[in-house]
Amino acid sequence: MLKLQTPNNENKVLLHSCCAPCSSAIIECMLANGIRPTLFYYNPNIYPQEEYEIRKNEAIRYTRDLGLDFIDGDYDYRQWRCSMQGMEDEPERGNRCLQCFTHRLTETARYASGHGFSLFTTTLASSRWKSLDQINEAGRRAAALYPGTIFWEQNWRKGGLQDRRNQLLKEYGFYNQQYCGCEFSMRRLNQQ
Repeated sequence: MLKLQTPNNENKVLLHSCCAPCSSAIIECMLANGIRPTLFYYNPNIYPQEEYEIRKNEAIRYTRDLGLDFIDGDYDYRQWRCSMQGMEDEPERGNRCLQCFTHRLTETARYASGHGFSLFTTTLASSRWKSLDQINEAGRRAAALYPGTIFWEQNWRKGGLQDRRNQLLKEYGFYNQQYCGCEFSMRRLNQQ
């Protein structure tokens, strides 16, 4: 299991969660290292809303099994879609993804700042389909807007976490989506 060291040796972390499969091994690793995460589920990018509800309910199921706190951020797809205006045709890992990460992590930092968390991180950094550089940039931008918050840059792809994620996915029978969640990635999947 990956050995973790948080900035300032914090053991209380607000963990932005994109879904249960991506969160599972990260949470397990945090708990094994004496870090107690609170899950913050803020993903207004997920389309359609039925997909959002399925993913959210899986995340709730997992956190309840572990006795962790789960915070349900607002689902405001219309606002998210407006913030993506003009970037509809951007490729995956393009400017739209950076804007999406920044949107979601800024809300995470806002929540952290207002609820006693100095440290936040995200499960987005576990996906090999996402740019780790973009995720870290978005996290730093978000933390800069809320003094007193720190974005914990962590590569959640290493230390056997990908393999453990796949094991937990099977153990829990998680719903495993085939696209990141936004309508643009869904469109790309449907074209394939």
